[in-house]
Amino acid sequence: MTLARVIGGRYHLTEKIGHGGMGQVWAGHDERLARPVAVKLLRTDLLLAATGGTDPTTADRLRHGDDLRRRFLRECRTTAALDHPGLVTVFDAGEEGGELYLVMQRVPGVSLADLIAEDAPFPVERAVAVAAQLCAALAAVHAVRVVHRDLKPSNVMVREDGRTVLLDLGIATALDPEATRLTLTGVPIGSPSYMAPEQALSAAVDPRSDLYALGCLLHEMLTGEGPFRAPTALGLLRRHVDDPPVPLRDLRPEVPATLERLVLDLLAKRPGDRPADAQEVYGRLLPLLPAAVSVPQPRFGPLPDPARPYRYPLQPQPRPEGVAPAAPPRVEPPPFLLAAVPNPPAPAVPQGPRPAPAPAPASAPPVPAEEDFAAACARLSDLVDAGRRPEVLDLAARLLARGRSELGDGAGMVRTVRTIYARTLLQERRHHEALAEYRALAATAEGGPHGRRALEPRHRVAECLEQLGRGAEALTEYQALLAVWPETEPERLLDLRERVGVLLASLGETEAAWSWLLQLLFDRERRDGPHHPAVRRLRQTLDTLQPHRTNATPWPPRA
Repeated sequence: MTLARVIGGRYHLTEKIGHGGMGQVWAGHDERLARPVAVKLLRTDLLLAATGGTDPTTADRLRHGDDLRRRFLRECRTTAALDHPGLVTVFDAGEEGGELYLVMQRVPGVSLADLIAEDAPFPVERAVAVAAQLCAALAAVHAVRVVHRDLKPSNVMVREDGRTVLLDLGIATALDPEATRLTLTGVPIGSPSYMAPEQALSAAVDPRSDLYALGCLLHEMLTGEGPFRAPTALGLLRRHVDDPPVPLRDLRPEVPATLERLVLDLLAKRPGDRPADAQEVYGRLLPLLPAAVSVPQPRFGPLPDPARPYRYPLQPQPRPEGVAPAAPPRVEPPPFLLAAVPNPPAPAVPQGPRPAPAPAPASAPPVPAEEDFAAACARLSDLVDAGRRPEVLDLAARLLARGRSELGDGAGMVRTVRTIYARTLLQERRHHEALAEYRALAATAEGGPHGRRALEPRHRVAECLEQLGRGAEALTEYQALLAVWPETEPERLLDLRERVGVLLASLGETEAAWSWLLQLLFDRERRDGPHHPAVRRLRQTLDTLQPHRTNATPWPPRA
């Protein structure tokens, strides 16, 4: 398959983002509506084998294939009719070149699998928030007599605003006429780490099988590991069938007893011993969810927080970095006033020195003058949403050259374009170029390079310097930021302190780094508890420093 392939006459496939035994998932672009999509391709020959479609005659095989296609399209219609914010939207389905295809919304964000790898074990409120959102989605699915069968972290996306979205819905059901199982060389549908005992035994499944998988997810989010481990898939399935799970509070004592009881109930071996449905599970999670607050939500952090939708329900998204508030519309005076003043005075132009312009990006051809600058900025935003970084960089560079010439470096739209350009350079690991752009953003910020609006660009400057191996310069910048960063952002202050300590260690200041990071560990542990990922990371760093110390101060015992 090539990148030039187009499915259904309109879906341009751009990049493979997943695959399995019976098909592939591609990132794509809907050329008719100009929006990003995900396209799942399923090979009918493998599906026929998987569902027993190995009839002895060609006529029987064709008839079986037609039945499979009809079931697939019928189930796609069922899932497309579901309207829930926690479910991926189905746009289209069909068949082309011997493959069934399903076109879905491409959900931006981070997979729950990546979030667990980056940040587990989760705080209790965060894990509960994920589970509660999945319960709401599962309740909608189960209401139309569909069972997901493969609930696992990689099938859950967490958007930037913390909203979770359940992916890959309905495919298993679509391929199985009895809505029980789909086997390929005797292997049941699902992932062994999250498979209910009845699934492992290839028995009939129902919505309570999805609830068992939800219990596995909760256990993993709260402890960093699934409830069972084994060296082989067969051994893992056997443990799901035979072994009791370890109670959560044996592994993490601060977990509420009610949550431990719920997870044990979800992981019951017999479906009848589990909660009756997703609504019941949600009701038991409800008292543990974070309460709504009456303040505007802060800017999004580097990782999405699934508890955010509960803390800031229905609030507008925070303004992105570098985007100024919308200016009030200009109101022109009525014509009779203009007639009364033949030569109205020109509006006052603020005087004073302007910041020195930053060097324009190299070899950036200008945006055509006939294209409206605001329209070109909107086109840039669409490219960002579609994740088309090379095109973002090209257009942003050209817009930046034109905007600086026409509007000046300090104009709001120019700063927005520069912010997009700098952020994309950073994502592409072009740190030297990103450094120049972030320095320009800091220099042209309202209030000057030492003002409040320059802090975020200066933080990115320090990150770039660190990535470029210029540790001493990065350390100086981090220390300067630490002295002026507002106390209202304690998490950022703690992160800055950690970067200072790590850089001290990298520059050979072992004792200074040890003392600095040890105090940070005490502060972090007192604030977040002994199992927080940052606390564990700090302990690991101190363990690494210990053999290189000249001072014999003993390393404190673990909490």
